[in-house]
Amino acid sequence: MSAPVVPVVEALLTRRAASLFYEALLLAAVLWCAMLPLTALQSYLHFGPHRAFYQLYLTVVAGIYFTLQWTRGGQTLAMKTWHLKLVARDGSAITGRQAVFRYVAALIGAAFFGAGFLWALVDRNRSFLHDRLAATRIVRTC
Repeated sequence: MSAPVVPVVEALLTRRAASLFYEALLLAAVLWCAMLPLTALQSYLHFGPHRAFYQLYLTVVAGIYFTLQWTRGGQTLAMKTWHLKLVARDGSAITGRQAVFRYVAALIGAAFFGAGFLWALVDRNRSFLHDRLAATRIVRTC
């Protein structure tokens, strides 16, 4: 006997926006923790801050955080809280390649005054631009 097919319901834009706000708070905590060892090392070795290095380091840390969460269950803590899940366009789990591509595309979209996120206001499916490009979508889990 096979398991019943559960219909995939696209997540509303308002729910995704609320999740993004919560995600920003959680990411700030992750990045703060990631900076602790660097700050201690900088203080111990008496060298000045190198802004470009810190920005690259934090970008990589955030990328690791997101891609690991997305490929291991499709959800970050914020997404779990708001009952959201990232899946491939066909509903399957996303690949590591898709996760990295989505993250880089989201970074680029955010760098252009949030255009990648604002894209959802004009997209026929209300998808973010990085989801459209990475062939992913965010669905409700309940």
